Amino acid sequence: MSLINRQLRLKTRPEGLVRREDFDLVEQPVPALKDGEVLVRVLYISMDPTNRVWMRDIPQYLPPVAIGEVMRALGLGRVVQSRSAQYHEGDLVQGVTGWQDYLVLHENANGYVRLPADPGIPLPTLLGAAGMNGVTAYYGLTEIAPVQPGETLVVSAAAGSVGSVAGQIGKIMGARVVGIAGGADKCRYLTDELGFDAAVDYKAADFKQQLKAATPDGVHVNFENVGGEVMRAVLSRMVIGGRVALCGLISSYNSTERPSDDFGVFVMKRLSMRGFLVLDYTKTREAVQALGGWIREGKLKAEETVAEGLENAPEVLNRLFDGSHRGKLVLRVAAQA
Repeated sequence: MSLINRQLRLKTRPEGLVRREDFDLVEQPVPALKDGEVLVRVLYISMDPTNRVWMRDIPQYLPPVAIGEVMRALGLGRVVQSRSAQYHEGDLVQGVTGWQDYLVLHENANGYVRLPADPGIPLPTLLGAAGMNGVTAYYGLTEIAPVQPGETLVVSAAAGSVGSVAGQIGKIMGARVVGIAGGADKCRYLTDELGFDAAVDYKAADFKQQLKAATPDGVHVNFENVGGEVMRAVLSRMVIGGRVALCGLISSYNSTERPSDDFGVFVMKRLSMRGFLVLDYTKTREAVQALGGWIREGKLKAEETVAEGLENAPEVLNRLFDGSHRGKLVLRVAAQA
């Protein structure tokens, strides 16, 4: 009996939040393997803001997902069949899996990492704090906008997958860390559980006053994930010579309008901003070793929100934009994962 692969293929380009109707759910038999190929059962899919960017037909760092293509996404799977000497049944594979149940992968394909069958940490953590999100936070604060002991670091979307790790790395490096998140519960989570020095609720009417009180000496480093009004408020608190690691602009990802920001403050305060992508770092062993060590030592807490069901991927992705998750948002595809 042949295996059946379910795939979510982009049907129409979403406007605003993603709908299930923007995708076709297609079922087809898994093809027989050729020499050098392996069959990977997708276990978990990483839900990331960049998924929403890939759906838009605009210039970006990778080609947009074409109409009719399987939705692109990072994920984690396990080899269930192999005709390759490089991969063995039971191996874990990390890379671009897409929104589907199975992936046929050639042994020479670029961008995939083979992991041991038992990596020693929970599998969702491999997509979050010990994966691409953690690596993003690591290089953002070590190479893009290095933070120094005693400086004030502000992290937006601080309860999310990248921000929560960035703030904790800032504490490990000796900075005073202020997180920006939505709602009192998330703010308490940042201070009480993750050890942030202060947290500011961007949904509160007195958000700007909270931010000013939390940064009495100004802001030396801004790890920016949001953009828009939140970013403008933080920039107004930057010290002369401050640095900005521009990781994301999630506030505009569901908008059809280009954001208009006033960058005059960069001139007035001689700030430096550098945008970056984790794809810039192809050799991530240093970061992964550091992150894994901090997790095992208890210095870095990893949290994941795990949703269920491939067919629910569009609705689950929207949780990135309504704030109804903490830490890394992942989708469990296989019941045995």
